[in-house]
Amino acid sequence: MQFPVNIPLGRSSIPVHFVCETLSYFLGYQYYVWLRKHTTDKISAHHRLIIFIGAATGAFIGSHLVGVFENPALLFSHFSIIYFMSNKTIVGGMLGGLIGVELTKKQLGVTASSGDLMVYPLILAMVIGRTGCFLAGLEDGTYGVASNLPWAIDFGDGIRRHPTNLYEIIFWLMIWVVLKLIERKRQFADGARFKVFMTSYLIFRLLVEFIKPDYFFSFGLSVIQLVSIAGILYYYKVFLHPKKLFINHA
Repeated sequence: MQFPVNIPLGRSSIPVHFVCETLSYFLGYQYYVWLRKHTTDKISAHHRLIIFIGAATGAFIGSHLVGVFENPALLFSHFSIIYFMSNKTIVGGMLGGLIGVELTKKQLGVTASSGDLMVYPLILAMVIGRTGCFLAGLEDGTYGVASNLPWAIDFGDGIRRHPTNLYEIIFWLMIWVVLKLIERKRQFADGARFKVFMTSYLIFRLLVEFIKPDYFFSFGLSVIQLVSIAGILYYYKVFLHPKKLFINHA
């Protein structure tokens, strides 16, 4: 396979990464709409819309803010609006979106979980999006460090690397299956599904960043790892009281 993978279009071509990213938003949203039609939603459609706006705003800011801090040297020597817009990260987007949602819900007086309904659509979007990241090869920057493992992949520069984007796809599929299996036997408390979703991903990113060619920021950790730790600490009650994730936990 030649990286990056593009779709020929006359004398030009369309990056598969762009196609996958577009599909991830479209199909993820369609899945959410379908779930909402088949689920009793405690949040009104009007409030949902406002919460979506809050989430999108927070995700945009968080994604780009964490992205530009990934490489402190470039941040202070080449900072510009173009540099800000061209750097983004999923971890920053998720946590920024979380902050945006919580602030919006506080203003609206909404106490019910808004994230539970988004978990499976987000997982679907992540799988499709990371497929695009993999097919983009070196251009996307989500590959891992050099490796001699049998499944290591040469993304085009002659170096076999950890396909960390594929690792993430496998992670998301596993989380999807595990959540479904749990819900066959137990009922999550309000907001618990989203908490499991978030904490699982933050732990995954904290660990997988050790095999990615990242820029260390402090304590031998990258900015993404430090942000992941902050998110894990935010959800500390999940680890202290795991039984409270379920209804009738006593």
